[in-house]
Amino acid sequence: MPRSVLDEASIHPAIRGKVEGSQQAIVLEVRSAVAAHAVVVVGMGINPFVKKARKALDDAGVAYHYLEYGNYLSMWRQRNALKMWTGWPTLPMVFVRGTLVGGATDLNKLVESGELKTLLAA
Repeated sequence: MPRSVLDEASIHPAIRGKVEGSQQAIVLEVRSAVAAHAVVVVGMGINPFVKKARKALDDAGVAYHYLEYGNYLSMWRQRNALKMWTGWPTLPMVFVRGTLVGGATDLNKLVESGELKTLLAA
């Protein structure tokens, strides 16, 4: 079943531009990083799961590009745009070779199973 996204025809023409342009700078920045780096971690300050994901990559000897956007009290609108773009509800967001693989727990499963190395070798 595909992810549910409001059809453009269901958005009034007078506000489509506002919807399209809302917080797009952060989305473009993350898309550019994902295109340029094999592994990208998108996070925020103070979040322990972001630290866990970065530690898992460090321990596995995997280089990554890190983007940090605010903390629990700041930049929530920008982070919300990323959540709407990806459909992933939490941070971190970990991308491997252009694919969102999830957060810290999901990344740990990939590391432990050896699948992360397989994904990076492809």
